[in-house]
Amino acid sequence: MSKPNHTSVLDRAATPEDLRRLDVEELRQLADELRAELIDAVSITGGHLGAGLGVVELTVALHYVFNTPADRLIWDVGHQAYPHKILTGRRDRIRTLRQGGGLSGFTKRSESEYDPFGAAHSSTSISAGLGMAVARDFKGGHNNVIAVIGDGAMSAGMAYEAMNNAGSMRSRLIIVLNDNDMSIAPPVGAMSAYLSRLISSNSYRSFRHLAKDVAKLLPKPMARAARRAEEYARGLVAGGTLFEEMGLNYVGPIDGHNLDHLLPVLRNVRDWDEPGPVLVHVVTQKGRGYPPAEKSADKYHGVVKFDVVTGAQAKGAAGAPSYTTVFAKALIAEAAADPTIVAITGAMPSGTGLNLFADKFPDRCFDVGIAEQHAVTFAAGLATEGMKPFAAIYSTFLQRAYDQVVHDVAIQSLPVRFAIDRAGLVGADGATHAGSFDVTYLATLPGFVVMAAGDEAELVHMVATAAAISDRPSAFRFPRGEGMGVPLPERGTVLEIGKGRILREGTKVALLSFGARLAECLKAADELGARGLSTTVADARFCKPLDEDMVRRLAGEHEVLITIEEGAVGGFASHVLQFLATAGILDTGLKIRPMILPDRFIDHDSPVKQYDEAGLNAKHIVATALSALGEPAASAGVRA
Repeated sequence: MSKPNHTSVLDRAATPEDLRRLDVEELRQLADELRAELIDAVSITGGHLGAGLGVVELTVALHYVFNTPADRLIWDVGHQAYPHKILTGRRDRIRTLRQGGGLSGFTKRSESEYDPFGAAHSSTSISAGLGMAVARDFKGGHNNVIAVIGDGAMSAGMAYEAMNNAGSMRSRLIIVLNDNDMSIAPPVGAMSAYLSRLISSNSYRSFRHLAKDVAKLLPKPMARAARRAEEYARGLVAGGTLFEEMGLNYVGPIDGHNLDHLLPVLRNVRDWDEPGPVLVHVVTQKGRGYPPAEKSADKYHGVVKFDVVTGAQAKGAAGAPSYTTVFAKALIAEAAADPTIVAITGAMPSGTGLNLFADKFPDRCFDVGIAEQHAVTFAAGLATEGMKPFAAIYSTFLQRAYDQVVHDVAIQSLPVRFAIDRAGLVGADGATHAGSFDVTYLATLPGFVVMAAGDEAELVHMVATAAAISDRPSAFRFPRGEGMGVPLPERGTVLEIGKGRILREGTKVALLSFGARLAECLKAADELGARGLSTTVADARFCKPLDEDMVRRLAGEHEVLITIEEGAVGGFASHVLQFLATAGILDTGLKIRPMILPDRFIDHDSPVKQYDEAGLNAKHIVATALSALGEPAASAGVRA
């Protein structure tokens, strides 16, 4: 007896062109098979699961109705795009997701022609889609542009800026609002679906045109009243008054899991003959179709490998606590002693550890949504009134608020404290989430205190130090993942501003670390010592203000000085070199070598392999020291 094929329809839908050859009656089974394939794949690789489960039917419907890739389909964030990847010729590689050399966890232009825009940070889809639509119009094209925004991305101001701009233009753009956890408009059912089909139909739009023509013949007050009555009637029926006021034609809400509702509405907006943007409001359930995800508080937003049957996620071997957890506990300790300390996050309470803070101090923790610009200026406002705000934001997310950091915080010298998580390379999330630039873009600002934790105990001290800084802004950065396993104090000790520390004394080579490569520096010092090269290891702690006395001593007492950091050019090494050059210390023949992240973006892989590619592991430090002393790098096991 032959074994039943559980993916018989999915096997025939290798590409959207194949998908469009299926009968409509087969799409429900396709969606079920696609959902099962997604669950199985992510159980092996880990990744973002809940958002993808919620858009399975929507993904099938979009590719069935629209002529992708000629019709541009943009997925906001990329968390939603795993089903899209499976249906666009990448099913055979889906189990390489987020692995070295495998598929990206986000949409990526270089990966597929079906990914017209790369997205890993949220709320960019409408802006990008509008740009594509305008470009199409300039070229006389007629293809559709569809932006799918959801997974909380509508909480960012950029989305509203884009809708406001789109609403004032005549370019045709289709916006699909995937309303999962936001619950903008709960009533979804047969009547709502009927009204959505009616509102998006040619007959209704023709009636609207007729009504507008009749209204033009009426006295202005009556015409204005008629127009408002029609708009508010649509708003009361569909919940779309806000979007209508922004100049968007609103359709919805419709059930995003009901293909009988989705397909006719999408066909109607595809064939829409009016200029300007249309917004289709689709309500979905994050984690749909997988009970463990449906029951989870975060709907299995991001998961490690897990058991498909039970939903139990794999647990790694017990090790040192994560830097994120250490930060959260240190901040809780400070807040327990100081009622003016408050914490702010941008839709990442668990990612930044502030969920633990919120458990202890719910009234002193603020999740402002995906709105980093607002988060920074909100923190600045708190600081003006004597509060002590800690803004816990990933390094790459803080990039989105740089103007506010400069204008609203630095220029006014307000004591906002930036806790910068995900410093350095971050593994499976790849280049889009790597914290490569924060030292460069913060340490260039006058008056800023910029710190980096060499280990988790130092992080505890830096939390205490930031809390004590009351006359200027400060930042401390720390990496993703586990710490070194050093003993942790109950509460941090305030560090002397601008003073580093010497961990190991030597005479020949000086390794000056800034940040979490400190463990690799200690390993390198061991190997150099084994080769007869006496090595000093120093932890700078501060990039700004720089410990000039320590740098001067290291430069004067060693033949080779190597700086090591997890950041791009223009960061810590630049400040050290600036000081050495200005002080004339380089005139003495010192051999100095800065070790930084290379001038390229590094794709997703394990952190160890990423740092191998970056050339910032212990063997590379050893090779750099040997090379500076005239010995071949190959003797350290590194290719020249």
